[in-house]
Amino acid sequence: MAGVAAVAALETGVVPGRAKVHDVLGLTGPDGVVPAVPAGPVVSGTFDSFGRRTTVGYSVIYPDGYGPTAELPVVLVLHGRGGDHTSAVNDLGIDRYLTATVRAGTPPFAVATVDGGRDTYWHRRASGDDPGFMLDQEFLPLLASRGLQIERFGVLGWSMGGYGALLWVALHYWQRRVRPSSQAVAVGALSPALYREYAEAAPGAFDDAEDFANSQVFGRPSGFRDVAVRIDCGRDDPFAAAARELRAELNAAGGQQAGAHTAGYWRRMLPDQLRFLGTKVSG
Repeated sequence: MAGVAAVAALETGVVPGRAKVHDVLGLTGPDGVVPAVPAGPVVSGTFDSFGRRTTVGYSVIYPDGYGPTAELPVVLVLHGRGGDHTSAVNDLGIDRYLTATVRAGTPPFAVATVDGGRDTYWHRRASGDDPGFMLDQEFLPLLASRGLQIERFGVLGWSMGGYGALLWVALHYWQRRVRPSSQAVAVGALSPALYREYAEAAPGAFDDAEDFANSQVFGRPSGFRDVAVRIDCGRDDPFAAAARELRAELNAAGGQQAGAHTAGYWRRMLPDQLRFLGTKVSG
């Protein structure tokens, strides 16, 4: 967990002073505990990505009781800064949270994780690295070839990945218009790394001020048309104010709970996020 905390500090650009005090006083809420249920099948592999100019890894995670060829709806999961496709399981235990969510009554679905780059912030960079192209033109077709249902899919991300999930869905709007057979119908963000000023952004998050301006999530309400949005962020998180502002702008579900920019908070909120997304992608 020390490594996760260090990445969080780098990403936010803020040393968690108040959050540390509140943690000591027990005011940030309990850490989420990974459910004591079996994990379902996990199918992992790699593919050569034209969009990312490299070989990327991925994993498809199924709830316990469903085989690795089950034709289920799917939620894409975008990792935070410094992570990769294994982070959702290794850091958050999403494989067991998925089983618990389905056992609690949410219609069954799979989650699919993929390498988006350690610090790309999930948008096209000056280097040519384009995680968004990879998601749309390469990863979704790969999932469809495995029998997963991509007609109505969801997207979930935390921290850098939370911002990336929101941005990609907003920019994906044009694709939903020209390819209505594959639509993002729901997006969930945990502690999204949202910056209101370029000077506040974490080093390397954007190529320059123009890239920052072109990669804003704020001011794109039409990009979320017909998409259910949930945004959760801890009260002691440096991104709390921006998350609250975007939640109001989009009339999104979610809220601001006791918590900081930590894996423990993200685990605590995963059941609500997975239930929200699973319900939406199942129609």
